[in-house]
Amino acid sequence: MLILTCPSKLQLLEGMLKRSLPLALPVHGAVMHINRGNPVQHEVVVDSWPEFKVVLTRPQRKVMKDKWDFFTNLYAAFYQDVDACQALLENAEAIDWSMAFQLHVLQDGVYKAVRSIAEARHVHLKPYSYLTALHPDPPSLSQKRLRNDLHIGTINSSHAALLNDTWSEGGSSHSLRYLDSLVRNFPCTGLFNKEWQLISWTLSDPVGCLTHSYTHPQYRGQGWIEVVTKGTAMKLYAHGFPVYGGVLAENHPSRQALKRQGFNFLPCTYSVFIVTPTLDPQT
Repeated sequence: MLILTCPSKLQLLEGMLKRSLPLALPVHGAVMHINRGNPVQHEVVVDSWPEFKVVLTRPQRKVMKDKWDFFTNLYAAFYQDVDACQALLENAEAIDWSMAFQLHVLQDGVYKAVRSIAEARHVHLKPYSYLTALHPDPPSLSQKRLRNDLHIGTINSSHAALLNDTWSEGGSSHSLRYLDSLVRNFPCTGLFNKEWQLISWTLSDPVGCLTHSYTHPQYRGQGWIEVVTKGTAMKLYAHGFPVYGGVLAENHPSRQALKRQGFNFLPCTYSVFIVTPTLDPQT
């Protein structure tokens, strides 16, 4: 395996991954962030160069300080050969399986590989599956016109506790740090009421994915999620990112909102695998 550090090689890799969209979306997004300042200090691993069969993005080792923090320990994978992918995932120099982590992929073959490795290493694996939504023309994104008493504003660290309390995966110190990192480092948009209380938001993450959208219950059903989705989407688009996200199949309101805005649902599944050591302390 090789760690790519040369800026020219990383720029070349970005272009190569672009030709493999949409299947390379998470890795492509991570590489784009690396090439645009690398805000959370990720790096790229390949099996070989310049011809590669698998690409893995991961946090630099100095970032992975907490064995149990699978939010920060975020990987993404894209392969052209599934056997090469499994070989890289099994390589202890590529992934530290003694630490909790999450792995993002859009290719079905990874699940079998991750499951077999997790079973062999006696670690816990929890897979999540999402519908993949991609917008073909972000400037055409629709949204409802704002009322005079509502305002678009900036989300910052002062809002992290609210984000953590309202997120289905939140509630821990790890998730709080992760959400704070997202609002500090990646495009996001918040909608505020006349008292400047945050009522709706859409964030984005280290793989360039729209994520963690939420609207306060009393403001739901009014189309405000479309406003914040467009706000974050256009920030990503302005930096050249594809505009995509994952949504649970049973989340019908979010699916309908994305359809209204012109998102296409792709046949590929957005998969996130959460791996944790078997003795996980309470956080």
